[in-house]
Amino acid sequence: MSDHLSDRASHQSFWDEVVSAGGPRKYVESKLREHGVWVKRQDVLSMGSKQKKAYIEEIKAEEVVRKPLQAKVWRSYTALHIVHLGEEVFWQSDVSIDFFDPDHLSARLQQRNLPQIETPEELCEQLEISLGELRWLCYHREAATSIHYRSFTIPKKSGGLREIWAPMPKLKAAQHWVLRNIAERLTVHGAAHGFLPGRSIYSNAVEHIDSSVVVSMDLADFFPTFTFKRVKGIFRQAGYMDGIAALLALLCTEAPRQVVEDQGERVYIAMGPRCLPQGSPASPALTNAACLRLDRRLAGFAEKNGWRYTRYADDLTFSLPQARSEDAPSFSSMIKQLFGTVHAVVEDEGLKVRADKTHVMRVGHQQKVTGLIINGDDQPRTPRELRRKVRAMIHNLKRGKALHEGESINHLIGLIAFIHMTDPDQGRSLMEKLREV
Repeated sequence: MSDHLSDRASHQSFWDEVVSAGGPRKYVESKLREHGVWVKRQDVLSMGSKQKKAYIEEIKAEEVVRKPLQAKVWRSYTALHIVHLGEEVFWQSDVSIDFFDPDHLSARLQQRNLPQIETPEELCEQLEISLGELRWLCYHREAATSIHYRSFTIPKKSGGLREIWAPMPKLKAAQHWVLRNIAERLTVHGAAHGFLPGRSIYSNAVEHIDSSVVVSMDLADFFPTFTFKRVKGIFRQAGYMDGIAALLALLCTEAPRQVVEDQGERVYIAMGPRCLPQGSPASPALTNAACLRLDRRLAGFAEKNGWRYTRYADDLTFSLPQARSEDAPSFSSMIKQLFGTVHAVVEDEGLKVRADKTHVMRVGHQQKVTGLIINGDDQPRTPRELRRKVRAMIHNLKRGKALHEGESINHLIGLIAFIHMTDPDQGRSLMEKLREV
């Protein structure tokens, strides 16, 4: 870090000299004069061949000195300025220009206890990186030979594979800073239970115990829906000026990409706009902030009409408590009204409900919320078939049999931890049996 500060001080000192000389052009000209190689430009068409030849030689001698001078000026300028952030990314070097509620931006930052950042240099200080590194992390290319993410797939509970884009260490550190210092401090609705301290799939399920009917809905393409513009809007609403909000949004988004081979070189082609990648540490918290108005609208409807409402990431859950249902006109009309309102609100917020992931669970049938059974007035619990599966996996290991395809010890430990969350005694018992193996 000390070397970076020393380099920055050197560039700043040199750039101050350039500015005091009247700018890059005048600075370079003054140095050319000092070296005695500055050439006043003339009309070569009026010269004879001998004079023209001598003039060209003078220009060549001047260029020998001019090029390294210009290169030095450009190096210092780019070390102290963002300059450009890639295709389709608007950037202006003067980040103080802002016409969006400028008088109240600072107050909003103070209200949320967010760091005051007004220049790219101040953001670099917070992230402990150089301006060049910030530009490198933010720069967007439609076709790139390298990116700041690695991709892999994990199996979905419903079948198929989910693609995860995990940031490389340098970008991951910057995203962790955004998460801790900004994203986690943004306003989130009380109906949200995902990715929040003290909340979990268990706290989400508790809200719906003893229900006469439970309705669950999933939002389609949840993370990709929150594009660069929407993420930038989150930071703008938090109180950051346009330029800083753009940098923060670029740090937290990436375009969905397809990997192709071109003449033996791997190229990552952007297949859509930049959005929140599933795999970034900052993405979940930013989705909670982005869903604030959605949660307010759906919670308001639910409270007015006797429903209970929670959201865990892209999973929306509504339920009617047993006592409330006795006075309800009919389940059918209430559910029909619920579907119509939720679809309208969700689409108005730029999202979409997955029709194939909508479930209505009545009394007498298994009612499941974020993977936990909530029938009756008992506490949420893991499905019986899951507990049987875990016991069978441990039994097979004890007999020396291999786990089935797609299963692993880490997966088994995760399932036991899931059971432990709802039933600590049973979870400890299963873990002890696994240790014995």
